Amino acid sequence: MWNHRFAAVVMLATALCLPAFAQTSTNALRVRIVAANLTSSADQSYSPSNGNHSNPEGAGARILKGLKPDVVLIQEFNCTIQLSQWISETFGPGYTFYREPGPGIPNGIITRFTIAESGEWDDETQRNRDFAWARIRLPNGRDLWAISVHLKAGTSEGIRRQEATALVKFMQERIPKADPVVLGGDLNTSTRDEACVRVLSQVFDTTGDPPIDQRGQDGTNASRRKPYDWVLADAELQRWMVPVEIGGDRFDRGLVVDTRVFRPIAAITPAKGADSGVPNMQHMAVVKDYLIPPR
Repeated sequence: MWNHRFAAVVMLATALCLPAFAQTSTNALRVRIVAANLTSSADQSYSPSNGNHSNPEGAGARILKGLKPDVVLIQEFNCTIQLSQWISETFGPGYTFYREPGPGIPNGIITRFTIAESGEWDDETQRNRDFAWARIRLPNGRDLWAISVHLKAGTSEGIRRQEATALVKFMQERIPKADPVVLGGDLNTSTRDEACVRVLSQVFDTTGDPPIDQRGQDGTNASRRKPYDWVLADAELQRWMVPVEIGGDRFDRGLVVDTRVFRPIAAITPAKGADSGVPNMQHMAVVKDYLIPPR
């Protein structure tokens, strides 16, 4: 939980000045992973933050920039400007990405590390997106498999179960058992024990306390009542999870970012206090940190 508070000035300086990507003396690599369905434009696309950070359509970019992620599992991966320009402006130089091809609301992966291999697995239930995946080569020699998903919305629990079953099959057939795997994105789940979550538990840790915000609330949709958005680690990766520390607070199971309640907001500059509540913003970001040892 976030009940361990550090000196605010020290932690704020750390959050503002140090990237999440850092190595310890044991050569373990700290990796921050963020699930992000953060479009706030009417056409479900990302816009850059403008010069004075005032435009509502740039809210997703501001939140992501403030979180300093190493890996982003992103949904509705369309953009109002050239995609490479948006990534450079939002995350800085050196980031690379994969976006599944085709029209609609594609999934994707963004990372500061090398993408060694990437592609999409077919979601037979949807016409406007599939399951995007990437094999990421970490600087310490280990491969991290990242999967970005956007399951069926609404009351279609049976379809979400079908999608989860297909995902488990793809992973079991195509990912080496020794490699760590993270799956994240918008699962559109109404509860944390939905059928699709039980299916995914064949591969991922779905137990324990969920990520929360500073008020202890775990919902990730616009009303904060439902757990739409997830970052899930397999057993190999889960044992390396460490607390997320931002702005003087510590979140042992991960952080749900709602800028309307996050304080001090300066710890995730240039995010603004109203960003999570702008028109058409339907989701909160979910953040988890891992300390991954070398192979």
